Amino acid sequence: MTIDMSQFFQVFFDEAEELLAEKEKLLLAVDVASPDPEDLNAIFRAAHSIKGGASTFGLNDMTEVTHVLESLLDKIRKGEMALTAEHVDAFLSTKDVLKMQLDGHRLGSPVDQDAVADVRMLLQSLSQDDAAAPPPKPTLTLVDDEHQNTTFHSAFRIELPPVSEADANAIMSELGLLGKISSESGAKDGMVLHLQTNEGKEDIISICSFILNPDCLKITEEAVVAPAAEAQLSEDELGYGFFEPLDAMFPPLEGEASAGAAVVPAAVPVAPVKSPSAEKKVAARKEIEKPAASQESTTIRVGIEKVDQLINLIGELVITQAMLEQRTQHLDPIENERLLSSVAHLTRNTRDLQEAVMSIRMMPMDYVFSRFPRMVRDLANKLGKKVEFVTYGASTELDKGLIERIVDPLTHLVRNSIDHGIEMPAARVSAGKTETGRLSLSAVHQGGNIVIEVSDDGGGLHREKILVKAKQNGLPVSDNMTDPEVWQLIFAPGFSTADVVTDVSGRGVGMDVVKRNITAMGGVVDIRSARGFGTTITISLPLTLAILDGMSIKLGEEIYILPLGYVVESLQPAMDDVKEVNGKGKVIKVRDEYLQLVALHKKFALEPKFSEPSDGIVVIVEVDGKKAALFVDDLVGQQQVVVKNIESNYKKVPGISGATILGDGGVALILDVPALLRSGK
Repeated sequence: MTIDMSQFFQVFFDEAEELLAEKEKLLLAVDVASPDPEDLNAIFRAAHSIKGGASTFGLNDMTEVTHVLESLLDKIRKGEMALTAEHVDAFLSTKDVLKMQLDGHRLGSPVDQDAVADVRMLLQSLSQDDAAAPPPKPTLTLVDDEHQNTTFHSAFRIELPPVSEADANAIMSELGLLGKISSESGAKDGMVLHLQTNEGKEDIISICSFILNPDCLKITEEAVVAPAAEAQLSEDELGYGFFEPLDAMFPPLEGEASAGAAVVPAAVPVAPVKSPSAEKKVAARKEIEKPAASQESTTIRVGIEKVDQLINLIGELVITQAMLEQRTQHLDPIENERLLSSVAHLTRNTRDLQEAVMSIRMMPMDYVFSRFPRMVRDLANKLGKKVEFVTYGASTELDKGLIERIVDPLTHLVRNSIDHGIEMPAARVSAGKTETGRLSLSAVHQGGNIVIEVSDDGGGLHREKILVKAKQNGLPVSDNMTDPEVWQLIFAPGFSTADVVTDVSGRGVGMDVVKRNITAMGGVVDIRSARGFGTTITISLPLTLAILDGMSIKLGEEIYILPLGYVVESLQPAMDDVKEVNGKGKVIKVRDEYLQLVALHKKFALEPKFSEPSDGIVVIVEVDGKKAALFVDDLVGQQQVVVKNIESNYKKVPGISGATILGDGGVALILDVPALLRSGK
């Protein structure tokens, strides 16, 4: 029966992308002067795995590139060639090309064949340029000669199903890392391998499962065969199988003959001696392969559409639970004790289930942070700057929908920090700083929000320069503005203080988009800066947009939801506190501060219960440091609501960000507070 391999393509695409990301991460962290052998082996294994997968699925273009890459990496990890910064640059360029080819197969995007050819030529050139290479380092060699003096405790017979020659070679190469491997000639069905190792059966299965179905393997334990060197010794020289030969334990001193059989073995048990290279390889294999095998057994790939469907169903369940709770509020607690107890139990379980399902959509910020080390490195080199990039809180989780939308704003902020914030090395030294600037990216949970900070130790924002530029752009400014107010001016459309326009920045396009995007996600942006000491930009976002805490307000006969994050306070004003400003509408005085009064019933063309603010309720809201007063008829209560998108079912409604279903089955619209305040009266 022919197996349709197309069903496995997506798995390969996902795994290849993860391997490319891991390869880039290792390359950016590698110490060129003294690379860690385990890191070199991990980089090699990533390239080897991609090559094997690409070959299996017939992606010959990727196979050709990874073959040249693998050959060069093999020379470096074996110590036949010294790792250089030029190698790292070439490997990073190769990663970009492989990602482009991967996207070409997965998404049908164009592939620059000139770039592919250039990378292949570069790798081949570097692979041949080994005249100045140091002598081989035995500790990095992975040939079987290393295992000839190693004592192995286990031996396995591995029967493989029929496989291609390429797959067979790949399996033998990988199993060779565990010990001494040999093949049995003349096998009729499939292939038979013999492995002497100090590892277990699970490690063998873990390696073979990348190419084969583990169920097709037959692994049986065999008797351990002594190495050839030991087989020539007599049983008493070997300590009857219980002791190491004294020659191995105590090498003869200079001028002495080997003790051999003339020395009586001491009756002391000695642990088997492993070569250092074998220990390093076994340790590397345990560290790299075992977590991967464990992870595969405890995780499962699920399409995001299935997760979204599950979340929608949980949302419907929450709404149904709210309906039941509302309908039982007026029942007699004595007569209906058991029913009310069951409803309360359902409420608790529904909330727990809701939180558990929502956590499925949560992803670590490392998904975003991992994109920046390469970008920082390339941009700093391009600008001639030295930048140390550090991250904190990469494991902090955020809703997947927000994760994807925060990438572009953060990218712009990081680029700005490198271009405008961190100074050139000479300027930093003259200012008494180290020539290497520091750029940090952090994420931390605070209540129901996540706070993300982009911070640099550069020159800081220039207050006077910003004010001058703002005046030239016609923005309302004054010299007595506070620093936070001045810093907010950089978010104005078209604002830039760059003296020279470059392909990095300076056109004044971006910071206003950054703020608009973050505001659209229900977040806020804050800036702290000190001249000569650096700048910190703080972004605060809700953990998810699928659920929000809201305040139910009433306008006429309609119920609206006001996101609680914007609410400062609510009050019933006196008639004298409401003033009419000619041509500007009404304002309200709240503790010696005049705030714009927004009559929501006029916004939505509703017939209100009260036409005067002093008869109704005023809710004070704050967006980006600016306050306003919303005039409503009444406050209904506070509740957690499940957000429903109305654009996909209807169209964009000005002043409305979404909808929800109330406990009585009615629909309530969720107010877009920033949009309401921007629209004026």
